[in-house]
Amino acid sequence: MPGMYEHSNKNRRKPTKFERFMSRYFPSICLVVLAVVCVTVVITTIQTVSNNLNGTPSEPIQMESTPTDGTGSTDGSTPSTPTTPSGPVMSDELIALMKEADFIAGGYNYTKAIEMLQAYPGYEKFKEVTDKISEYTTLDSQLVSFTDMDSITHIFFHSLIVDTKRAFDGDSDSKGYNLYMATISEFNKIMEEMYERGYVLVSPYDIAYETTDASGKTIFTYGNIRLPAGKKPFLLSQDDVNYYSYMIGTGDGKDKIPIFADTKGDGFASKIVIGEDGFPTCEYMDAQGNIHYGNYDLVPLLEKFIQEHPDFSYHGARAMLGVTGYEGVLGYRTKPSYAETIGQEAWEKEVEEAKKVAECLKAHGWLLVSHSYGHPAYGNLTASRVEADSQKWEDTCEYIVGETDIILYPHGSDINGPSKYTMSNEKFKALYEDGYRYFFNVDSKVAWIQIGENYFRGGRRNIDGYRMYHYPEKLSDLFDVSEVFDPDRPTPVPTI
Repeated sequence: MPGMYEHSNKNRRKPTKFERFMSRYFPSICLVVLAVVCVTVVITTIQTVSNNLNGTPSEPIQMESTPTDGTGSTDGSTPSTPTTPSGPVMSDELIALMKEADFIAGGYNYTKAIEMLQAYPGYEKFKEVTDKISEYTTLDSQLVSFTDMDSITHIFFHSLIVDTKRAFDGDSDSKGYNLYMATISEFNKIMEEMYERGYVLVSPYDIAYETTDASGKTIFTYGNIRLPAGKKPFLLSQDDVNYYSYMIGTGDGKDKIPIFADTKGDGFASKIVIGEDGFPTCEYMDAQGNIHYGNYDLVPLLEKFIQEHPDFSYHGARAMLGVTGYEGVLGYRTKPSYAETIGQEAWEKEVEEAKKVAECLKAHGWLLVSHSYGHPAYGNLTASRVEADSQKWEDTCEYIVGETDIILYPHGSDINGPSKYTMSNEKFKALYEDGYRYFFNVDSKVAWIQIGENYFRGGRRNIDGYRMYHYPEKLSDLFDVSEVFDPDRPTPVPTI
């Protein structure tokens, strides 16, 4: 038996180093692996529970295969943190509407601005809109009614001088330009200073209007102008918005031959046109014959100023533009007899262009009004001649610029003294029957207003070389003449 055992031990395989290693350390390895698995499970469970408590759904971890710049962003930008939007995103349409409403509100018409915003479907969902409505409501509550209506002043200009060298060149018209015109530089400075002093442009329809009393009778009554405390309303008009032939060219267009702009003109705009932006602007020919378009007269200059300062215009008010008919309107040669000279087709084109410009002006708030047909002094005419001139204006101008109930008396010549108009005054009766309700003369007083039972009447102050040079103190409530007087204006300014 011993020999057998000896034989068996000799043939047995010797364990390898790996087998000896595993037999010695395997239990310990198993324990380590088991511990790592347990720890991993515990950590994962804790993270899941934490995410669920914070409202963030758990997601499997994904490995990024795209290299980054070290910020966690694949394109080099700062990674954004998802946020919950505060409300719906405003459309371009709503943004444009809010901008328009802000401009309207700038002119103290908060009620209209609010109505515009509230007309937008679902406006309540947009905090920006509801905040703006609240702002307008607060500002509207701070307005006060202007009660001293009789103190409202009315100023007026003629065509503005663009080129002082051409206007004041010493020819036969230079004296008249120096007396009765203002330059573009003067106008701009006057508007700026009046704005700084708190003046706000209003419409005559804001001051007074026709209404019906308790008995059904039509009467005139004062309006209710509401402005911030300290603001002062004023009226503005421009005479002879016709660009007469003697100003822009050579010759006299009073007969059958129309005169158009040429290089011999005296440095004034030649007509009002519609600009590329849809707003009225002016055409101007320089001394070399080049045609320019831009701010060459009161209309585009004032429009630009109001666009920059909407609080200078109450409820979108603009100036009154007085036109005569004996050469045409707004710079267009629309006098009917011109058709015999330039041909029917060319004349009709002038008429159509003038109509388009008139519509553009009215769409932007300008008032196109009568300055008579032939520019006679109504105070010196018989009633029949006043009626004839008024009828001629209707025949030659009204179908182009539209109906009006406002007349700016030529030469400022009123049809009556300071006493009230009555129907016993045949001139007043004729004009009243032609539809006029607002009558404006020229007066040197700061303000002169008269409300009759069936009309509104007021005085206007001329802003020109004569008034600024000889009576600067009479304009001191509006501006400082020494600050606005154009140094290119020849002095001394002649007397009338």
